[in-house]
Amino acid sequence: MLDQSWLWALFTIIAAGAQTVRNATQRELTTTLGTAGATHVRFLFGLPFALVFLIVVLLASGASLPSPPAVYWPWILQGSIAQIAATALMLAAMSDRSFVVVYAYIKTEPVQAALFGLVFLGDVVTLPMGAAILIATTGVVLMALKPGTTLDVRATLLGIAAGGMFALSAVGYRGAILSLGLQSYLMAGTFTLVVGLVIQCTLVSAWLLLREPKVLGAIARQWRPSLLAGFLGALASQFWFLAFALATAASVRTLALVEVLFAQAISYFVFKQTTTRREALGMSLIVVGCALLIWVQ
Repeated sequence: MLDQSWLWALFTIIAAGAQTVRNATQRELTTTLGTAGATHVRFLFGLPFALVFLIVVLLASGASLPSPPAVYWPWILQGSIAQIAATALMLAAMSDRSFVVVYAYIKTEPVQAALFGLVFLGDVVTLPMGAAILIATTGVVLMALKPGTTLDVRATLLGIAAGGMFALSAVGYRGAILSLGLQSYLMAGTFTLVVGLVIQCTLVSAWLLLREPKVLGAIARQWRPSLLAGFLGALASQFWFLAFALATAASVRTLALVEVLFAQAISYFVFKQTTTRREALGMSLIVVGCALLIWVQ
């Protein structure tokens, strides 16, 4: 049987792979639903699958639904709302000419998650863990900030803010999971995923109803392709939350940088795009950083 101390890494890699495929699916939906509609699909169509995951856990374990303590709700609200805010900042970045720069700063998320995790949860980052986080993050930034890329204040602020919101989201979800005080990480992670998606579906649906009601109709008409994106999103989130139940937000979000390697592999094998020396060096640093992180955990 697999040692539970390694499960967080396995869960994170599965989540990153599912998220890479989901991102590709969502990009296709953007042409018909727009960025806001395609983003909402991950919440709206992910919720039914998350409910199925919860039912499976309930039936398999024979346990009842947990009764969240009062402290649970600030954590889950932080995670849910910060994730929506992070997505909105990313959408704003997509219209920016310096999106590549923005992406580099977004991927400073593991460093920010380490800081927020220490402040809010007391998650200690050892010196080897800190080195692993910096090495992997440097690899991503090196891949994104190519020669000739222009830097500007707006891109910097958008990227750091988005990365910060993603980090706060990860810390919020981990805080919610830990506050349940359950022995079963399966129940704690799965239950928290469902609650988070209910909150996000409610908030984003209300916003679209008030601001862009036509988008909701377009989403309903595109329900067939949206189901796949919803399933992949729920699958990725399920494993993210299980990983958060077992390891610090900083560790999970650092290892999540393997998503960059998956995306690069798709570009190389599917779209036949060549890999530059700079990209190869960046990927090597990501591999080294992630391997070191798993080793020292």
